[in-house]
Amino acid sequence: MMLSKTRITEVMLLLVAFIWGTSYGVAKGALLFYPVLGFLCVRFIMTFVVLLPALRGSHLKAALLPGLALGSILLCIFLSETYGVAQTSASNAAFLISLCVVLTPIVEWLVFRNRPTGEGIAIACLSLAGAMLLTGTSGVDMNRGDWLILLAALLRAFMMCSTKRMLQNAEIPAVALTAVEVGVVGFGSLIILLFTTDSLPPLPTEMSFWLATVYLVLFCTLFAFFAQNYALRYTTPTRASLLMGAEPLFGACFAVMWLDEQLTPLAWCGGVLIVVASMLGLRPPKSAKAVAVA
Repeated sequence: MMLSKTRITEVMLLLVAFIWGTSYGVAKGALLFYPVLGFLCVRFIMTFVVLLPALRGSHLKAALLPGLALGSILLCIFLSETYGVAQTSASNAAFLISLCVVLTPIVEWLVFRNRPTGEGIAIACLSLAGAMLLTGTSGVDMNRGDWLILLAALLRAFMMCSTKRMLQNAEIPAVALTAVEVGVVGFGSLIILLFTTDSLPPLPTEMSFWLATVYLVLFCTLFAFFAQNYALRYTTPTRASLLMGAEPLFGACFAVMWLDEQLTPLAWCGGVLIVVASMLGLRPPKSAKAVAVA
């Protein structure tokens, strides 16, 4: 039964990779109409309002402290990521955020003293090589936006390990935890905005902005963060990052369709490598195979 539940959660993580891959192009379009901090306020406060009913009684008490801690990390991630997306291409952002796949085993080693296997490192490097071919990025010509996305990738790795550590020995409802986290991001962005500007920018009236925001709220935030918080109960941070390693492929493909960015034949080869790495990451761990055979 546990093996079945683990497989389901890992498929959920692949779906998160697809959804987050589309988020770069959608967010880049929304940022044409509204500044970064204002956009984060709208996106995450809307999400918090939707999830508010989950914060009742014992659920709020259980989720409050871990949610505040994880939400603070998440706020830093989205500040770095959203400012980065505004200053680089969507496909470049998708590549650089995928470095989380390589960074997570290192952070997990430091946090849990869980040394990554040779196979895990090899799969992570395969995914990284595919992402480099996909976008043609070598890292030597990175601009400010690229460095911000790289910082977000490091913070994502730390976020995964911190979430795993807080949830592994505690019964915290995933929906309530997600509600607190997004509340910290939304209201934290609002506080920063109030301290850095004289007045709040007027809300956009363009329908395309609101359609993009609703998509990001429902799929890229509500579903994606619930799925990640839930899945990390049943898998390791390293496997989670491997399973979401297809994110740059989905991001680059969506950028081609949505923003008319172009992919070369070499880039498509890189996309194939990413898919192969994600499929290898989806295989059950050796310990799980042994249990299944027994």
